[in-house]
Amino acid sequence: MSETDESTQNMVDKYYVQRCLDGHPDDFRYLVRRYQAVLLAHLAGKLGSKDKAEEAAQESFVRAYFKMDKLNKPDLFYSWLLGIADNVAKEHQRNEQIRRQREAVRSFSQEAPQPELSQDFALEAAIAELAEPYRKMILLRYYGQHSCNKIAEQLDMPLGTVTKTLSRAYAMLRSSLQQTERSHAPSSPDAGRSRGEVYEV
Repeated sequence: MSETDESTQNMVDKYYVQRCLDGHPDDFRYLVRRYQAVLLAHLAGKLGSKDKAEEAAQESFVRAYFKMDKLNKPDLFYSWLLGIADNVAKEHQRNEQIRRQREAVRSFSQEAPQPELSQDFALEAAIAELAEPYRKMILLRYYGQHSCNKIAEQLDMPLGTVTKTLSRAYAMLRSSLQQTERSHAPSSPDAGRSRGEVYEV
């Protein structure tokens, strides 16, 4: 696209944005028609699915419509719209990651007993209550059976950060399990370790 064509397109975008702001919301459909195809292609590349891209594109246009009064440069509507779409895509990816983590926990509870972790419900509940960074580490280390080096490589972070995060996650789990045990069972001086205790490995 030449600079002249791009300038003309920007002026057309500005015209329709101003029309919407001046009380003609139906004119937003022209902006949707202009950018729907390119936005779908952009989002499909990020989300890897046509259906997800269509859902994200619809959400992006809705957000753009309701935030149009915050657009400082109406002639830059397209780049502004892409920024909104990128944020929507990140939210979809984050939600998908959370969904997969929950499915991993659910499938683990339905499968045969795994080494390292107890089948105690209290442990599953304690893991679910961890903050996302700690929960992710536990899922990768024990459910995924990844080494600390592999986790560091997969998450693109220093090995020391991985080991420190795991250590904190262990401490949080132990504390949570001990509190659960105290609240559900009488204390005994001869009691052994909690059945759901997690050992640092």
